[in-house]
Amino acid sequence: MENIKLHYDVDSNDFSCAGEASGKIKKALKDLGFDASLIRNVAIAVYEGEINMVIHADGGVIDAEISPEKVTVVLKDKGPGIPDIEMAMREGFSTAPENVRALGFGAGMGLPNIKKYSDTMHIDTEIGVGTTITLTFNF
Repeated sequence: MENIKLHYDVDSNDFSCAGEASGKIKKALKDLGFDASLIRNVAIAVYEGEINMVIHADGGVIDAEISPEKVTVVLKDKGPGIPDIEMAMREGFSTAPENVRALGFGAGMGLPNIKKYSDTMHIDTEIGVGTTITLTFNF
């Protein structure tokens, strides 16, 4: 199998489209015959990152590369950056506004779930510039 590259744009504050990228990546992995547990882990982690882009950032992009050894996903946003990564990694910590919480989002499980469901997670963030999260899922 040759490496497969997928690219998706994510709009800010567009909850009607939130989850499209993670759904398409999930479908691609399923069509390629990958293990159901891998597909589930990728879908959950990418969905959480995608929702974070919609809630907290001015949009962003998701790039996935599927190779014979692993899946790598890069989520890059144009948001405010994460001032305290350690705090943001705590389950239940959220900076989501009340209107977002009223929609059922912003429970503070995004980054913890991303870490839980990926094999590796690396966060690069710069205040006022944005955040890039790189995930790997090994087979």
